[in-house]
Amino acid sequence: MKRLNKVILGAACAIAVTGCCGKEEHPMLIETEIPERAEGQTDMLGFAAEPIDTVRVGFIGLGMRGSDAVERFTYIPATKIVAICDIDSAKVENTQQMLDNHGIERAAGYYGSEDAWKQLTERDDIDLVYIATDWNNHAPMGKYAMEQGKHAAIEVPAATSLDEIWDLVNTSEQTRKHCMMLENCVYDFFELNTLNMAQQGLFGEILHTEGSYIHNLEDYWDEYWNNWRMDFNQSHRGDIYPTHGFGPACQLLDIHRGDRITTLVAMDTKAVTGPEIIRKTTGNYPGTFENGDHTTTIMRTENGKTIQLQHDVMNPRPYSRMYQLTGTKGFANKYGRQGYAFAPEQLDSTMVPDYADVSPHSWLSDDQKEALTAHFTHPIITEVGEVAKKVGGHGGMDYIMDYRLIYCLRNGLPLDMDVYDLAEWCAAGPLGAISINNGSAPVAFPDFTRGGWDKTHGYRHAYKKP
Repeated sequence: MKRLNKVILGAACAIAVTGCCGKEEHPMLIETEIPERAEGQTDMLGFAAEPIDTVRVGFIGLGMRGSDAVERFTYIPATKIVAICDIDSAKVENTQQMLDNHGIERAAGYYGSEDAWKQLTERDDIDLVYIATDWNNHAPMGKYAMEQGKHAAIEVPAATSLDEIWDLVNTSEQTRKHCMMLENCVYDFFELNTLNMAQQGLFGEILHTEGSYIHNLEDYWDEYWNNWRMDFNQSHRGDIYPTHGFGPACQLLDIHRGDRITTLVAMDTKAVTGPEIIRKTTGNYPGTFENGDHTTTIMRTENGKTIQLQHDVMNPRPYSRMYQLTGTKGFANKYGRQGYAFAPEQLDSTMVPDYADVSPHSWLSDDQKEALTAHFTHPIITEVGEVAKKVGGHGGMDYIMDYRLIYCLRNGLPLDMDVYDLAEWCAAGPLGAISINNGSAPVAFPDFTRGGWDKTHGYRHAYKKP
């Protein structure tokens, strides 16, 4: 028997040991601490809160994402915009004027002090706190909101460290309050329809999924308050913004709904463009710049599936969230060419025209893809897709995300995305940094459900209705 080779990482220090682990041997496996669940505390798997007839909402952060979210809520039935908050009083006033334009009563406004948001969360007439601030404030605000008896909805990434992730998981379990990350990309139309096909077995067994955030931010860096996003890139390594690509990939593989991620490996390029942007804009060369221009992360699951993620916000490339799946009977791809390929026996005349001509080596024709999409249109798109397109928000997916959150709260349903989705999708960043900083060594992916990952097998992100 080989000696055990592990590096066990707690919150602040690393302890080196040595071996192999689990089903597969590794020259070095890095494990992070999984804190024990507190006595009397239970998981949030499948959790449903008591129905809320009218969901009363407070918004923190009214910048690039927050003000748009407030406006979307003016179109969502059975909601009340109770309070809004931003450190900049002008943003609060601009949002109030937007409410005026919609004929909606002005909300209570909080601004000025860096702690003004706490006054909002402490109100007794709010059910949901919607957080759209800079990343450094996401997790502390979400935790405090739950401690004040509110459900929390947090923009991506909801947490940026393992300590923050575990804080949100534990606080949600302790308070029995929902904590949902506002991952809009799982509600994009192609992703929803493809998920519906996958859940009906059209791709056979899905073996591999890919996601990414490839988005040149050259035209946006100046728009982030106090330069917080570039500062974050300068001080953090790994895939610091994984969730847009990771969320849809995990849904296809039923992560913590019958499968779980076990191992992660990451590597990055050197940092070139980030330091150059700082040099051009400030004249100063940063002494260090942690985030490589391009990061690649690969993961493996308990059931032998794989996931690949990429991150690059620095260099000139067309926008891509990658979104790709490979199954034993079919293939789907969104960016570059959007389309599908299938083994012929998966299709019939009710799904696509000329199905007998389908080849597993070729894309479906545009007419065939259109027919297949019509046949497998996701029920949520059937219900609110047209309204979503009119309201907008990245083509309508933002509206669907908000609508579904409120729908589930009003009807006492489990949310489409729970606190463990939040934890898993955010964890790729800090776990990837650990891997990169240790020579791209494999890292054990924590089971944030603490043993419950197969408990809700079959729920499958089903977007249930009462």
